[in-house]
Amino acid sequence: MKTGPTLSVILVVLVSFSLYYVLFLFFGFIKRELDTLTRQGILSYILTYFIIGTPIFLGTYVLNKRERVFKSLGLSSGFTTGLTVSLLFVLPMLAGGLFIFGLNKEIAIENLIAQTIIAGFMEELYFRGFLFGQLFRKTKLGFIPAIFFGALLFASGHLYQSQDINRLIGIFIITFMGAVFFAWLFTEWKYNLWVPIWTHTLMNLTWILFDFDNTSLGGSYANLLRGATIAFAIVFTIVYKKRKSQPLAVNKRILFLKKGEK
Repeated sequence: MKTGPTLSVILVVLVSFSLYYVLFLFFGFIKRELDTLTRQGILSYILTYFIIGTPIFLGTYVLNKRERVFKSLGLSSGFTTGLTVSLLFVLPMLAGGLFIFGLNKEIAIENLIAQTIIAGFMEELYFRGFLFGQLFRKTKLGFIPAIFFGALLFASGHLYQSQDINRLIGIFIITFMGAVFFAWLFTEWKYNLWVPIWTHTLMNLTWILFDFDNTSLGGSYANLLRGATIAFAIVFTIVYKKRKSQPLAVNKRILFLKKGEK
């Protein structure tokens, strides 16, 4: 794949994502209108995500040939691999949740599905598969500039969870670093988006099932377990690639600009 730093690629990505972001402001309105038609909240939720994501799908189509759209977004293969390694990654959170936290007895099934499977899939598709993925894979932008803008937006999108300034700062930092982590997984696992999708989904699922916290911030134990999961995922990925004699995709040569690529 050519990675020329063409202005057209950057413009298509930014315009497409900006239009998606504008439509996102009408998420609640669109969902309520769909609720009157479907009378199924979770179905309306899914449809709303796809409707507001129309600019992203069009942008992906413009940047890729039709048969390469799913591959470009990282969805064409690797579903089983993504699920398997993600189950391994979340073992620290799962074990800690079982022994330290009690089960959340006030779980609404629709909210659980929305905050785990749907959120994990859609957020990774739009933020990592498209915004980060297209910029990083199709231009000479390095890892840091390719992820920075998307990580800012991703973190900002979680600030509704609190009104306290200290908690807001904590939520922003944690979700910003989460965006970087998921983008790193996406890159190191050969652009298999199912790895960050399932890791994101299962981390959210564990967070909710064991009542870690009602925001992304969490307390000391919750963050210790989350940190252990992230550390385990990173170490596992590095060891796995070393045993497969595969170099790390994210290295100092491509942090800011991909050097030596035509």
